Amino acid sequence: MQRVVNRSVIAKRILLPSAHRVNQRSLQAFYSSDVPGSNVPYKPYKAEESSLLTSIPSAADVVIVGGGVIGCSTLYHLAKSGVRNAVLVERHQLTSGTTWHTAGLVWSLRPNDLEVRLLHRSRTLMKSLEDETGVNTGWINNGGLFIASTKQRLDEYKRLMTLGKAFGIESFVLGPEESKKLYPLMNVKDIYGTLYSPADGTIDPAGYCTALTRAASKLGARVIQNCPVLDVETKIDDFGTKRVTAVVTERGTIKTPVVVNCAGAWSRTIGQLAGVKVPLVAMKHAYVVTERIEGIRNMPNIRDHDASVYLKLQGDALSVGGYESNPIFWEEVQKDFAFSLFDLDWDVFSYNIDGAINRVPIIEKTGIKSTVCGPETFTADHKPLMGESPEVRGYFFGCGFNSSGMMLSGGCGYELAKWVIDGRPEEDMYSYDIRRFSEKLIDNTRWLKERSHESYAKNYSIVFPHDEPLAGRGMRKDALYEVLRDAGCVFQERHGWERPGWFKPDDPAPPLDYDYYGAYGFSVNAENKYYDRLKMDYTFDFPLHHDIIRAECLGCRERVAVFDMSYFGKFLITGPDAQRAVDWIFTNNSSLAPGSTVYSCMLNKRGGVEADLTVSVLEPRGQGRPHDPRFEGHGFYVAIGGAIIQHGFSYIKDVIQDRGFDCCLEDVSEEMALLSVQGPKSRDLLQSLVDVDLGDKNFPFSTNKVVTVAGHKARAVRLSFVGELGWELHIPNESAKAVYRSIMEAGKQFGVVNAGYRAIDSLSIEKGYRHWHADLRSDDTPLEAGLEFTCKLKTDIQFLGREAIEKQKKEGLRKRLACFTIDDHIPLHGLEAIWRDEKVVGFLRRADYGFSIGKSIGYGYVIHPDGGVVNTDFLKSGNYSLEHMGEKIPAKLHARSPFDPKNQRVKGIYA
Repeated sequence: MQRVVNRSVIAKRILLPSAHRVNQRSLQAFYSSDVPGSNVPYKPYKAEESSLLTSIPSAADVVIVGGGVIGCSTLYHLAKSGVRNAVLVERHQLTSGTTWHTAGLVWSLRPNDLEVRLLHRSRTLMKSLEDETGVNTGWINNGGLFIASTKQRLDEYKRLMTLGKAFGIESFVLGPEESKKLYPLMNVKDIYGTLYSPADGTIDPAGYCTALTRAASKLGARVIQNCPVLDVETKIDDFGTKRVTAVVTERGTIKTPVVVNCAGAWSRTIGQLAGVKVPLVAMKHAYVVTERIEGIRNMPNIRDHDASVYLKLQGDALSVGGYESNPIFWEEVQKDFAFSLFDLDWDVFSYNIDGAINRVPIIEKTGIKSTVCGPETFTADHKPLMGESPEVRGYFFGCGFNSSGMMLSGGCGYELAKWVIDGRPEEDMYSYDIRRFSEKLIDNTRWLKERSHESYAKNYSIVFPHDEPLAGRGMRKDALYEVLRDAGCVFQERHGWERPGWFKPDDPAPPLDYDYYGAYGFSVNAENKYYDRLKMDYTFDFPLHHDIIRAECLGCRERVAVFDMSYFGKFLITGPDAQRAVDWIFTNNSSLAPGSTVYSCMLNKRGGVEADLTVSVLEPRGQGRPHDPRFEGHGFYVAIGGAIIQHGFSYIKDVIQDRGFDCCLEDVSEEMALLSVQGPKSRDLLQSLVDVDLGDKNFPFSTNKVVTVAGHKARAVRLSFVGELGWELHIPNESAKAVYRSIMEAGKQFGVVNAGYRAIDSLSIEKGYRHWHADLRSDDTPLEAGLEFTCKLKTDIQFLGREAIEKQKKEGLRKRLACFTIDDHIPLHGLEAIWRDEKVVGFLRRADYGFSIGKSIGYGYVIHPDGGVVNTDFLKSGNYSLEHMGEKIPAKLHARSPFDPKNQRVKGIYA
């Protein structure tokens, strides 16, 4: 018996069963095979009786809390890596929280290389587990189809297709008619085309998790169900470090140095037990399952991003879900919610139904077999939370997967296991690392809720090369924020900081309070000039403000520009072992006289670059201010990119703790502003304001001094991130506005301009300077990145990662960073495939337009197609092209920076 649900948006459009609503159902009901109309289209996991009686061990090497897919995968990979004494404890039974009702979609292509790799590892595992365990995981390889209703969306898909070629992933851009042949029931009248990805598929969550845990158990790992966690015990060691010591459960205490929080929607509760903040929110996320549809069997899964809907093949039916702009927050997470669902709110979900009917019209005449509305967790940037907590050593995250836990589980479980065992993952996992967020933000309720909502609502939005959030703005402002706002600054957000992006002079457009895109009774901001400025970047062509960025860049190259870099991290390292600490932690030689400054890298034990930064050697017995600290012995001032303050500070702190160095690490980032004055006229401008001679003899490159500028004390450092003559001024906050205004006033005669980070991006790539987490990451070494000069290999001073670097240098490099330019006036954005002699040998990690050379520039790592050594002769001997939106463009390889290759300008030589 069917009836029509009377809803304003979907009335008379789709047939529903009379019992379509689902309240929380008992565990027994879902275990019973004779319960009619079970909502979830999979047979839920059912524990074997013997597994429910497993005894609690007194100790374990690792305890995983949570038996969802991430916990099961992490246990499996720990066991496969040789950790036999690993234990998974689950409050109820495996998969009972979120995993059991997941849609089970698995894709191949994503707009970044990390997730392409993680997905590949997941698919490989899903396909091989049955052979390993004898358990059918329910893997179905029916392919995926991405729908493009606009040209921009099709351009985005072309970028995905191009990136896939660098990883051997086959995909095809199809026209409307080709798409219709592949999926005859699809409406193609309103589309530009599709992207077909044959490797995509679906997985059965219960079968998959059963296979993972069975394999782990055979290797010695233990799964303990019906075992709620009551506490996570910690202690402060002799060095003042808080560490995990035990997990207390209802069935006993397990001594352990490592706990992994894989508790999904319950992760915040598990975090509170150890005093750890877990920045995620729980929301009600839904899909519906249709009745049988004639002709649907074997069709690929669909993602119609422009309609914010997915259509997943479910035998001879479809599962229909998506992302709406008004999701329902699960404010009070219920402790005993297991194998349970919520009522589906059709007023919220109807948006997805409209999109589904438009794409596959037969759905309008098809009944709904069941509805599935369960809890999912979401984060501020729609990326998972992984890695070790900066608050408690030995406390790891594996939660907040934003409805992607199933498809990412194989890759993320593997990396999390490596993280636990080796201290660092194999891949560059920074975008998932809990330390990408500032400790000062993650317990801010407003920031977390706003950003999580926007990330959810924009999940299917086009990923343009440049965009900024509207949510959670204004959380951290430097001393110059109001002055730059009034000067027409268009701000970017990094690490909670508002930093200058670019300037539209004298036309302020600050970010406004978040309006939730009109949801929840909020009124949409009627006049939002900031959002209008962001939309100027919503293109894969040159942006509408291309000429404004050009003016800022050329103002720096030809005259002088002022950059506010105050959001930079600023650390002090002092104390008896300060010299030993910096010698070990940083690659460059810091055993120098006070007043010296060096550019350096910070490595992991595999030689991967965890950060690049500058280290300034300080004079002792200063005035006791952040720019001039008072200390005895050795002292160092570290400046690091503001987007990685938490990562950098935590990494340095961890190494200091692990090595037992007797020194003090202090974060003074919020106590000082940082103004960088750069360009041919920078010396002339600053000389009129400072009390020291700025000539090359008195103030050479890579040195620092405490100076008086416009009557205010500051630390001046002669450095450049843009390849020009210039100085950084590290200024106490109370003096920042006065110094800035004096510089701008004195600079009028020199044609001074304000400039932002969009200009820095262009100027730095033109000069060949690296940006960490773009063309320099934790999976790249200094040798591969062309930064051997930062490594003190000619000294006897040992440093973290030196052994790996020396080994790599002896054996030869398997990849090398290369610079390319194109003559075609086409923007490069990164992800373009690099072709060498008609073979794909890499992809661009970073790209921009160089206004001084009048060309698009890209940097990417080149590998040998046969896996051999990549040396200079190999690089120079090839013919190159870059694939942009599916089209190959001839490219020129540059052995050195295409701008100022002799490095004259930073020395003040402009002849």
